[in-house]
Amino acid sequence: MRKLIIAASCALAVAAGTVQAKEWKEIRIAFDVPYEPFEYKDEKGNLTGFEVDLAKAMCEEMKAKCDLVVQDWDGMIPGLIARKFDAIMSSMSITEKRAERVLFSDPYYITPGAWFARNDFDTDVTDMNAMKGKTVGVQRDTTMDTYVSEKMGNVVTIKRYTTADDMALDLEGQRLDVVFLDYPVGEQTIVPNKNFKEVGEQVKLGEGVAVAMRKRDTDLADQVNAALKTLKENGTYDTIMKKYFSYDIKM
Repeated sequence: MRKLIIAASCALAVAAGTVQAKEWKEIRIAFDVPYEPFEYKDEKGNLTGFEVDLAKAMCEEMKAKCDLVVQDWDGMIPGLIARKFDAIMSSMSITEKRAERVLFSDPYYITPGAWFARNDFDTDVTDMNAMKGKTVGVQRDTTMDTYVSEKMGNVVTIKRYTTADDMALDLEGQRLDVVFLDYPVGEQTIVPNKNFKEVGEQVKLGEGVAVAMRKRDTDLADQVNAALKTLKENGTYDTIMKKYFSYDIKM
């Protein structure tokens, strides 16, 4: 009997060693909308944007069906862990805190944070004495939120928003003095208003943006990394990037 148990154990061990990595044929990818130009709905209500197009190209390269899921930012990581979707591709910057909960792909873009204000704003945003008492708008739980909280949280009043559009409304209504957000987002949502301008210098934050997946889905991460690498090498990434940006955001 003991020999049978040992033999069975050995057989199981051999079998475990030959298990093939899962090949993902269907991937549910979550986006927070609107976050133009990365993900937003066009005039027909179709989901589009840089990351949406990149996700579709990535799935095509992986020969997988791509299901696009709209998810509020606050529920992104909880929804991923609860298996509501398989990946987050919504401008999620790599941070140590997030990396404790999710598995990140290789980074696929990086853009600077930028300051925007009304045309009559003439304060040096790097001068903490001058910024004292100012109200700063940021998008909740972003690297820009973290930056402002750490650098000037004891000097300014911070107001956190879900969308850049809401920030623009409060900036127009003089409920904010200045906002700090991803430059491409500000370029699309803030700059077109002739009453606003970019102020101060841009700030590059973090290690870049990556696809977030569940910790255990290392096989999915391998496939995602391989697909993104191919898209960068064969020019597909650049074609998509130039559709939305006049400058290089590739990492």
